[in-house]
Amino acid sequence: MFGITHFEFFVVAVFLLNVTPGPDTAYIVGRSVAQGRGAGLMSALGISAGCCVHSLACAFGLTALLAASATAFTVIKFVGAIYLMYLGVRLIFAKPAADQAVGEARAAGAPKSLRQLFLQGFWTNVLNPKVVLFFVSFFPQFVTTGSDHKALAFLTLGGVFVVMSMIWNSFVAWVAGSVTQRFSGQPLVKRWLDRGVGSAFVGLGIKLATASR
Repeated sequence: MFGITHFEFFVVAVFLLNVTPGPDTAYIVGRSVAQGRGAGLMSALGISAGCCVHSLACAFGLTALLAASATAFTVIKFVGAIYLMYLGVRLIFAKPAADQAVGEARAAGAPKSLRQLFLQGFWTNVLNPKVVLFFVSFFPQFVTTGSDHKALAFLTLGGVFVVMSMIWNSFVAWVAGSVTQRFSGQPLVKRWLDRGVGSAFVGLGIKLATASR
């Protein structure tokens, strides 16, 4: 179909990649710990939207262009790293009163809060150059070189990838949010959880900044 080959291996590979912890998983867990299941699920939706952007870019050749440009890679790498470290520092130094205000806003269903969560998840994924390189190196292995419908093949594979990732990320958000609820009456424990997750974000940002092509 559309020149897609070894589709069953693609599905297995995507499943294994999803269950392997990475920046997206860490971000979803962090949001779920900080604000609960709803925040984690909205972050997962934002990350899935970011994967849609990568799928479209891969289908129409933009991803390959970025992967071939050392300057583009470097710019995206440092922007993504700074963004992750910024989120981490905010979690580490967040005040309890501010955390409570965010929780109240979430409970009231404030549109602005949900929008911010979505956009943070989106940019965390889009600004990760490792995701760019993954799409450009992984997807072509499952599309025949002689296919007349390469764009459709990439879009189909991207759609499968997004759906599978969304299911897994939603599961991660649900589990992390459930665990967090047990500590909702213990602000000191939650405070240290936030600091731990924030430190992980800073560490991921540093790792991303020092990543090579």
